[in-house]
Amino acid sequence: MPAVRFVDVFSESTCRGNALAVFHDADDLSDDEMAAVARWTNLSETTFLCAPTDPGADYRVRIWTTGGELPFAGHPTLGSAHAWLEAGGVPASGEGVVQQCGAGLVEVRRDGSRLRFAAPPLTRSGPVDEADAARVTAALGLDPADVVDLAWVDNGPGWVGVLVRSPGAVLAADPDPSACSGVKAGLVAVYPPGSRDDGVAAEVRAFYSDGRDFAEDPVTGSLNAGLAQWLVPAGHLPERYVAAQGTAIGREGRVHVDVVDGVVWVGGATRTVVTGERP
Repeated sequence: MPAVRFVDVFSESTCRGNALAVFHDADDLSDDEMAAVARWTNLSETTFLCAPTDPGADYRVRIWTTGGELPFAGHPTLGSAHAWLEAGGVPASGEGVVQQCGAGLVEVRRDGSRLRFAAPPLTRSGPVDEADAARVTAALGLDPADVVDLAWVDNGPGWVGVLVRSPGAVLAADPDPSACSGVKAGLVAVYPPGSRDDGVAAEVRAFYSDGRDFAEDPVTGSLNAGLAQWLVPAGHLPERYVAAQGTAIGREGRVHVDVVDGVVWVGGATRTVVTGERP
């Protein structure tokens, strides 16, 4: 069995989504070794599949960035579930895969040809104070007149959501890396109904800094989950929609959001691009 899979997540076109390295049978790796591997892959996240410690889980995943470990992230959840299933994993429940991570148990189900996860509860929500709002707006190169609202949409990584007046303003945002230390923020704008023929209802961009490096994330499941938990109840987006992400950096991310009985499900395509063996 391949010991590592490189999985493309959230795009119907190969190598146009967000890449994830998934290492199987990783219980023998120490924290330092996982951190070193994550820095070496240099991807937004690298995951390590381990035996579950919760009897309700099918597997346990540890999610690492180049700067440290995360309790939860979206594209690593779908990519890890894809790799586990492709390697022969059989869910204990017929309902779907149950993943154990730092945020607890997360359910992953098939949605036709895609996978989707049930968004975990927000650990922080509500308004952003004026000082933080002004700092985020300036750091991301936004015209304050284009900002409609800001809110905490944090389900682990630390996201602030920024609702922007138009998709064009989202795509035109020009962050200042020198001012973005510690910033983890997502921009979102809603397309006018009927303005696109591909079903896309929202344009999203995600920016993050771990205090050392600053980058734009190609496609972000955790952010899209938090944005839906904020914007659907507020009436800005419908209970079923598709968000585009990665447009500004040459990707073609498509995030499928469905709210069913109050639960936000976030889904997308997953495919293995490369497999390899650990030495």
